[in-house]
Amino acid sequence: MIQHPYVTEKATLMAEKDNVLQFIVDINDTKPTVKREIESLFKVKVERINMMMTMKGKKKAIVSFSQPNTATELASRLGIF
Repeated sequence: MIQHPYVTEKATLMAEKDNVLQFIVDINDTKPTVKREIESLFKVKVERINMMMTMKGKKKAIVSFSQPNTATELASRLGIF
């Protein structure tokens, strides 16, 4: 389950440059469940997901999109930009 977008200066630069968004997700989530949730929630095509644990013990999903400029469009819809 996606909890919220992870917004830092580096994350916004990655969204603009690499077509990538970052989300904090539930600690028990897997890549396939996060992919399904993002694709159904935002109606976009996910290319790849990387998962990592933050220093605060939360799980972060780094989501790459297949269509160009999808990350910036989603970020503006979510109110990040």
